[in-house]
Amino acid sequence: MTKMMYRDAVLTTIAEEMERDENVVVLGEDVVGGMGTPGGPEAIGGIWSTSTGLFGKFGAARVIDTPISESAIVGAAAGLALSGKRPVAELMFADFIGVSLDQIWNQIGKFRYMFGGKTKCPAVIRMAYGAGYNAAAQHSQAVHQMLTGMPGLKVVMPSTPADVKGLLRQAIRDDDPVIFLEHKALYGVTGDVPDDKDFTIPFGHARLSRAGEDVTIVSTGLLLGFCEAVADKLAAEGIGCDVIDLRTTSPIDEETILDSVEVTGRLVVVDEAPPRCSLASDICATVANKAFASLKAPPQAVNPPHTPVPFARELESAYLPSADKIEAAVRKVLSYR
Repeated sequence: MTKMMYRDAVLTTIAEEMERDENVVVLGEDVVGGMGTPGGPEAIGGIWSTSTGLFGKFGAARVIDTPISESAIVGAAAGLALSGKRPVAELMFADFIGVSLDQIWNQIGKFRYMFGGKTKCPAVIRMAYGAGYNAAAQHSQAVHQMLTGMPGLKVVMPSTPADVKGLLRQAIRDDDPVIFLEHKALYGVTGDVPDDKDFTIPFGHARLSRAGEDVTIVSTGLLLGFCEAVADKLAAEGIGCDVIDLRTTSPIDEETILDSVEVTGRLVVVDEAPPRCSLASDICATVANKAFASLKAPPQAVNPPHTPVPFARELESAYLPSADKIEAAVRKVLSYR
């Protein structure tokens, strides 16, 4: 194990996979030079410092700076993938996915299906998402609920540096298109990461980060840490919480969620997306449909309000699900006897 930051787990995994497979290429805005000379000592490798040094090591043929055009980035990734490469494309902010939706939704997500399984599109589209940076309405959104609803895409949301490494390596080696969502407020989080250069985490396998028999809490990304803090607090009162980190939203690990609810009888889903048509709504509906007889209380969803993300620090704090809101939802489901 090596301790490293979330952002360094991204960089290290990409570098290791580029060393292993010459078909792995990187493209995106500012992935080469950042603030300094391309590939030079001052280069930060993009705004999130997740491609630092790659240009100097692998050269211009494999680390490609692009125009500020998300549609061009994703379109180029699609073409590279169809021609035998394994592109890792970076969209600097997930908020601007809208201009590349045709390429994502109608192209890379459908190639295998439309061509009867005779082709593959192993493209990884990385995006920084989420609030918590006071970056306002156009640079703070969670978009996973929209992408999860698009058939043909695999959607990944790692919460820890170790999961970044295992899931990103799995994504790069996968023969289907993968949307890899990195919460920008997690880039500086540090954790133990396996040194094994073949360490992967299969998609559709959730992680149980806390165990208990009273309430099931489901989340991912930044908010998972809030859920863990609530579970730790309640454990001191003798209340046990299963905290499930989804890791991937498509495919989703229904079995782990349903098995947990069959024991606890109570469900709280914490989601950074707005409430309408959200991942939380989908999971609550799934549990109500498939584990209704096990429920002792109505499932609870903890979401932001159905508004754009506010800019002001105080308003953004009020907008996001918090430990207090999660705890209130847990105590609400516990109030049913």
